[in-house]
Amino acid sequence: MFLRGDAGNFDRKPRVLEEKRLKSPSMAGHREDFILMIVGGITLDPSTKMPIVVLKDPDNKLNLHIWIGPLEATAMATELEGIKPQRPMTHDLLRNLLAEFGATVELAEITELRENTYFARIQVKTREGKALEIDSRPSDAIALALRTKSPIYVAKKVLEASSELHESQGEQQTSDQNLAGVSRDKWSEILERMSPEDFKYKM
Repeated sequence: MFLRGDAGNFDRKPRVLEEKRLKSPSMAGHREDFILMIVGGITLDPSTKMPIVVLKDPDNKLNLHIWIGPLEATAMATELEGIKPQRPMTHDLLRNLLAEFGATVELAEITELRENTYFARIQVKTREGKALEIDSRPSDAIALALRTKSPIYVAKKVLEASSELHESQGEQQTSDQNLAGVSRDKWSEILERMSPEDFKYKM
């Protein structure tokens, strides 16, 4: 099954929902339906050459693979490696804007898998203490969470629906190249080798 993390970008209008209008599991404090996960690495799909971000739980027993775009993968990889661009990139700009307005990213959530598309949201607290939910693509939510050192949660129903819920010790080792430790120059080389078709993932 080909699962897209960034599909539906043009069809779905971003939503900002105040806490008093929507009681989400995270905002209400009910975390039993979610699992804390971290970015375990970035690989390339051997057949499509599209990047995949791998989320893992802290005990390294569960994992979730989400296909993302090359630019979003680069944004994650540079942050994982601590590479600082000369000028702020998109997710750096988002982090800086939030900081200027006194807002903090509380957490990022992968909330749903619908029609082979992952959905996510970012939980933000304003300077005044108001809690907000911002609709997001998973790749943007993860990239921003990395930059703000915010936790990433995945709904248990997402893990079950994606059929990626398994014991990592029983997982067969793949030959995919782990790109989380690749330098910015190396990422540029990888992107240059990609054909135009590699960038035509469905939005």
